[in-house]
Formats: sequence, structure tokens, C-alpha cells
Amino acid sequence: MQRWPLSLLMMATIPAAAFAAAPAALGIFDGWGAFRDPARPRCYAIAAPSATIGTPQVKAYASVGYWPKSRIRGQFYVRLSKARTAGRDLRLTIGSRRFILTGQGVHGWASDARMDAAIVAAMRSAPSMSVESSAAAGGAIADTYRLRGAATAIDAAALGCARLR
Repeated sequence: MQRWPLSLLMMATIPAAAFAAAPAALGIFDGWGAFRDPARPRCYAIAAPSATIGTPQVKAYASVGYWPKSRIRGQFYVRLSKARTAGRDLRLTIGSRRFILTGQGVHGWASDARMDAAIVAAMRSAPSMSVESSAAAGGAIADTYRLRGAATAIDAAALGCARLR
């Protein structure tokens, strides 16, 4: 599997016309990045998977976001490397903790703010996390993320949006 620098992954998700208002880097921490988006007040910590089973269909990533105007803090989101089979569980494993995420297609997120908080707390103390399900095209989805640097990136994102309203 080829590994791409986080900054290149972020630039690949931004249309060329938007580079003038591209997210500002708050820091890169062992593969996790923290960014502030000046176009709409939001900050987030983000990382690409360190390993994926099979050939990815889209660029996968996991993030923890902050939207001050909407009063959203520490919201977990994952974009899978492949579309998930409808009706199949989307399992997030962090250390010994397991969560069943909601979502559809390549998108997954926590079912509520309480689960978001539990996921972020688990991310702070585990070395890795994995997201698994069945792929719509057959086979498995298994995206694994290293969590070294995640806590610092999450804190940087939170601080980056602490004064935005």
C-alpha cells in the first residue's frame, strides 16, 4: 500500500478554485493533522488510514470536528475506503472498546454526542482503531488508523475553534 503525506491528501480533497480559502494547518502530529477552515467556522483533526484491506474505491479518512456556530464539539466521522452493504453493521474498534456507527455508503458517524465523547476518549488511550463492515461490491472493509498524535491533533482543533462563534 502506498502512503501519502497528510498534506497531499488534504489538498486532493479541495477543488483548485478553493485554494485561496483552503484550510489553515494548525499542526501535523504523527500522521494526524489539525486544520481550521476560514470559509466556514470549523476545525478538525484528520488522518488517512495506515492500512486498508483490498483496493480502496475512495480516499478514506477519519476526523473529529468542531463547528462553533452549531455548538458541535468533538464529532467523530469516518469516510470508508469502499461503499458499505446496506443494512450491515459498521463496527469501530478502539483498543478493547467497540462501537456500532450509523451512516450509509462510504459515510459513518456516531449515533449521538454521548457516543462521540466515548469514541474521542477511547482514541486518546489506544494505539490504533479500525473500522470494519461488508463492502457493497463484495468482500470486506477494514480501514485501520494509527492513533499516535490523534489526541494532540484533536486538542489543537478544539483550541483552533475555541474563540470562533
